[in-house]
Amino acid sequence: SFSTGMHRRRLAAACRSGAQARRLLSTSARSADVQKIRNIGISAHIDSGKTTLTERILYYTGRIGAIHEVRGKDGVGAKMDFMELEREKGITIQSAATHCAWAGHEINIIDTPGHVDFTIEVERALRVLDGAVLVLCGVAGVQSQSITVDRQMKRYGVPRLAFINKLDREGSNPDVVIEALRSKLRLNAAAMQVPLGLSGEHTGVIDLVELKAIFFEGENGDELRIAEVPSEYDEVVREKRMVMLERLADADEEIAEFYLSEEFPPIDVLKAAVRRQVVALAFTPVFMGSAFKNKGVHPLLDAVLDYLPAPTEVTNHALDLSRDEEQVKLSGKAADPFVGLAFKLEEGKFGQLTYMRIYQGSVRRGDSILSMASGGKVRVPKLVRMHANEMQDVEVGEAGDIVAMFGVDCASGTTFTDGKSKYSLTSMFVPDPVISLALVPAKKNHPNFAKGMGRFTKEDPTFRVHTDDESGETIISGMGELHLQIYVERLKREYGVECTTGAPKVAFRETGSQLAKFSYTHKKQSGGSGQFGKVEGYIEPISETLGQGGFEFKNHMIGNAIPPEFLPAIEKGFKEAIEKGPLSGSPVMGMRIVIEDGMAHAVDSNEMAFKSAARGAFKQAMAAAKPLVLEPLMSAEISVPTEYQGAAVGLVSQRKGTVHRMEGVEFATIDAEVPLDNMFGFSSDLRSATQGKGEFSMEYKMHVPVTRDKQEAVCKRWREQSEGKGSD
Repeated sequence: SFSTGMHRRRLAAACRSGAQARRLLSTSARSADVQKIRNIGISAHIDSGKTTLTERILYYTGRIGAIHEVRGKDGVGAKMDFMELEREKGITIQSAATHCAWAGHEINIIDTPGHVDFTIEVERALRVLDGAVLVLCGVAGVQSQSITVDRQMKRYGVPRLAFINKLDREGSNPDVVIEALRSKLRLNAAAMQVPLGLSGEHTGVIDLVELKAIFFEGENGDELRIAEVPSEYDEVVREKRMVMLERLADADEEIAEFYLSEEFPPIDVLKAAVRRQVVALAFTPVFMGSAFKNKGVHPLLDAVLDYLPAPTEVTNHALDLSRDEEQVKLSGKAADPFVGLAFKLEEGKFGQLTYMRIYQGSVRRGDSILSMASGGKVRVPKLVRMHANEMQDVEVGEAGDIVAMFGVDCASGTTFTDGKSKYSLTSMFVPDPVISLALVPAKKNHPNFAKGMGRFTKEDPTFRVHTDDESGETIISGMGELHLQIYVERLKREYGVECTTGAPKVAFRETGSQLAKFSYTHKKQSGGSGQFGKVEGYIEPISETLGQGGFEFKNHMIGNAIPPEFLPAIEKGFKEAIEKGPLSGSPVMGMRIVIEDGMAHAVDSNEMAFKSAARGAFKQAMAAAKPLVLEPLMSAEISVPTEYQGAAVGLVSQRKGTVHRMEGVEFATIDAEVPLDNMFGFSSDLRSATQGKGEFSMEYKMHVPVTRDKQEAVCKRWREQSEGKGSD
């Protein structure tokens, strides 16, 4: 172990002097060995120190020559936060992709945002990664966004390591964090290291696999000193080693045999077992340190190579469009037909930049590739490898690589192939927006307004834009207040379009609360052939929980009282009718419409007549179905220091929320459900009630019926608007 320590120290020193040589090497001599590639994401709760950790990784691997902190006080700012807005707010918004080399391996790192409003960025990043590092704060532990990120990792089956950061902070306790990983995230987690001192005394870590102490010395922590384990740590090391072995034995049979015979397995056997179970998603090894104080990053990089999978070790599936979307396994070999996924778009100064993960085969500059979305062929004029917002030209991208293409026009989530196969990678899960704002440009008809909106909607599927038919205003919708504010700011900065925003509007919906029958005849007689159509049947809630589900149309007719060719028109008529409910003009959800009978006329019946009959029937039935107004209910998680717990619960109660759970010793976590309509301005109230220490995040849960007084207020507001428009 001493010789490996020497080797590491030399390696770290060589990184500094040979940075330029490494940079050249990584772009020209493309490693042919896919086993030596790692595609990883760094995901975490906001402010866990994720971007700081990436900055240190880039420094130690020789990609940057100096370290900068996140909020660019030195005028430079962290390498990965390259949008001006990000440096100002100190949060990561877009996932920047970068590439570095460590110990003969290539690592592609995607820095993902930790704020809940940007989860589509995290989802996209995870979709194309083979492994991830979950960063946790040593003081706050598992927070709301850690839980969201964990859920996303599970959805996409991403193997992970955990890194407990900020051990230099007062009150940090890795044992509590590991316990939270087990209880809150249900992960089979165990420490692979023991910290040498905590808070101000944190100097390094003890490696439990190789039984050695690693001290990080020198101004930037790049001088590693390997030593024997200090004797005062013997007891704790023995105990933690047994816990690690026990947890691993639960998942791995080979280790279980060693554990039962009370032997410690050889290092190579242990490492192979950890890797096996990490890839199988059955074990989460936990590493620790302090990125800000430059401690623990080198062993974490070694762990990425030792325990996270190479592109070929992860099974990726595609859907074969030529065989009715049958699932097929992708080989991950460079020699097979090309399949790649465009997972992120950016508007660069040279046109659209498309980030692409190559799952199989290879693509060269100048190749023509086939877009599965449009069916058209596109040429790849330029291939680059990204380092935040700088790029390096590459001639070829092979299976396992993450590259970017210039001048290829496509939407995010498009699959590309070489035309030999008709594969589409499963589309990514896109949540519906929950909040809308009216947007008015200061200058009317500004040419850049439409350009900016077009680019943002292409880049981010959760950001929607439409024009209100009645008011003529542009309405933007998204995942939260911050999400929309960021786009309004980007419009101003990047396109020079100043906008004023209206009050946020919540996506109200309507539903019927009971079964209601309809029997409606649409008759219109004018000169020549008229219109005639009659429909009979009923509408009912889809689920006992009102408002669940979308829209269902069922045909229970016996015989052909209505000719079958008119059924699509009837369905279309109902679909148009549910766009506007009777109470508040909001769309109707959670209703099933069943046609039981009807009547047609040999001459006067046509599609138009039946469409109108369906619209009339729906109005008639909805009036009898005891309609209700629904509003979005949000799952909110509020984290505050314990002394402010009462104040935070009070804020939730004021907003008619229900608290489900409270836990935590120094930091209290409150799980609550609150109507979105009552949450505007909550963040500023929470900050003032907790002296700026409280934070919260929320996610859409479902639509629920509003209170009676709110229903009356919503209906009254809509009636006044309608009458106002009628009298104009």
